[in-house]
Formats: sequence, structure tokens, C-alpha cells
Amino acid sequence: MTDQSPYSITRPEHPSRWLVTCDHARNTVPDWVAGGDLGIAATDMARHIAYDVGALGLSEALAKQLDAPLIASDFSRLVIDPNRGEDDPTLVMQLYDGTIIPANRVATPAQIEARLERLYRPYHDAYAKLAAQRDDTVICAVHSYTPRLRGRALRPWQVGVLHAPADSRLALPLIARLCAESDLCVGDNEPYLGHLEGDSIDRHALQKGRPNVLIELRNDLIETPAQQAKWAARLAPILQQVLAESGL
Repeated sequence: MTDQSPYSITRPEHPSRWLVTCDHARNTVPDWVAGGDLGIAATDMARHIAYDVGALGLSEALAKQLDAPLIASDFSRLVIDPNRGEDDPTLVMQLYDGTIIPANRVATPAQIEARLERLYRPYHDAYAKLAAQRDDTVICAVHSYTPRLRGRALRPWQVGVLHAPADSRLALPLIARLCAESDLCVGDNEPYLGHLEGDSIDRHALQKGRPNVLIELRNDLIETPAQQAKWAARLAPILQQVLAESGL
């Protein structure tokens, strides 16, 4: 990756109220960042620490089901995390799930500013423009998580819905609807809490009063295109139903 766009947009003019987003879509490292190598093994770059495994394919399939636009990042969360505020100490991670990120440990303020200016800010500018195309936009953020962090217990949930106290208008009905599915173990703000000040949902949904949901899928369940399509087909009508019944 050189100076290509740090994001991709699919179906920008489609009519749905939904906007599907994928903050951690890819594990790309631009060649102008530490020569394109953060100093960790390829096996680590293929793990959840570098991107949300399976989330892009699920996002694409879900956006198609919802006839919705999709915006996805095209840089690794280890280069700079678009789902963090600019002043968040985890914006550029130096240690993640047991792996030290050498290039980030020695990154200078000027180098981090370059990542902000060339990757993070263009992504959020495009996100903001896309969300503002309609007055009634509803944001569905798609993420995935690893079944187990190193040295931790197995996470039992297949799907989690994260939400902030400031706006659970769609999240709580979605959780209730998913919990009605007999084969699902559903996490309410699991496997972690659903709000950080300055994160993508805060910036583009909460601060704008837009209805929103953030869905987390366990990544071993969405490894293949067939699994991603199956989950998208399952989630889309539930999302549509919950939105219709909300009156939002």
C-alpha cells in the first residue's frame, strides 16, 4: 500500500437507511510506515490483533442484504486504530495480547501524526460524509473478536452487541431478539464494554443523535465466505425488524 485510499466505499448511493461500517477490515501496513513492516511475525499479522478476522466479508454480505452502503478501513489497527479517539493512549498499540509491536514502540510524534493525517482522518472524513447523506441514517458497526485471549478463558458468546449508556435504543431490543434464538449465547456489552469516548460510534452516531448498533461476531464463526453469508442472512432481517419496531 502506497498512497492508495485508506478506505473503501461500496454502494454509496444505495437507498437504505442503514450504513454498515467496518473499522478493522484489513491488516494492511502502508510501505511508508516502518517500510511496511511493524516488526512482528506474519502469523501475528494474521491474528485478531492486526484486524477483525472475517469482519469485512460479513460486512460486505450484510450490506448487500440491507441494500446499504459500506465503508471499510484499509489499514491495520496496529498502524493506527480508527476506533479510538485521537487522544486515546491505545490509538497506536505497543503491546497487544502478548505481542510487542516494535515499530510502534519507537514511533515518534511526527510519525504518529503522519498516520493520523494520511489514514485515520481521511477515513473518518469519508465516514462522516457518508453518514450525512441522509437525515435518518442508522449505523451498524461490524467487528469480530477472538474466541480466547492468551492465558484467558474461552469466550462463550457467539455474538455480542456493544452499546453506550447514552443510546441503547436499538441495542437492547436487538439483544432481546437475539436472545430469543435458542441456539445463541448472546453477550450484552461482551466480550468487552461498548463505549470509549471518541470511538467511531461516539463520533459518528452518539454525538449526532443517530440510532446505532455495534455487532461483534466470534471470529471462528465467520472464517469463510459461506459462514459470513449465512450470518448476514440471519442478522439482516432481525436488524430490519428491530428498527421497524423501534419507531426510530
